[in-house]
Amino acid sequence: MRAIKRQVTLKRLVIIFIFAVFIFNYIKQEITMKKIQEDIITSQNQLEELKNKNSKLEADLKKVPSDEYIEKLAREKLGMIKEGEKVVNPKPQN
Repeated sequence: MRAIKRQVTLKRLVIIFIFAVFIFNYIKQEITMKKIQEDIITSQNQLEELKNKNSKLEADLKKVPSDEYIEKLAREKLGMIKEGEKVVNPKPQN
């Protein structure tokens, strides 16, 4: 009788152990899937930002050959002025 009870108890322990392994693997996979989904969302956001930046750069590239764009860059980046213009530098406030 005791041998039968031990076999039944051993079978139950084995079944519980197998069930616990399956549950552990399921939870581990769910955590991994959630992380992958978050990575996908992050990558999609980065892709969208890069597409927007690329569109702006392409628009700027189309403007490059124009005289107005060259003049604007010369004024903003190099501080150049046209003949007859006066430079006004405001005094820094203390």
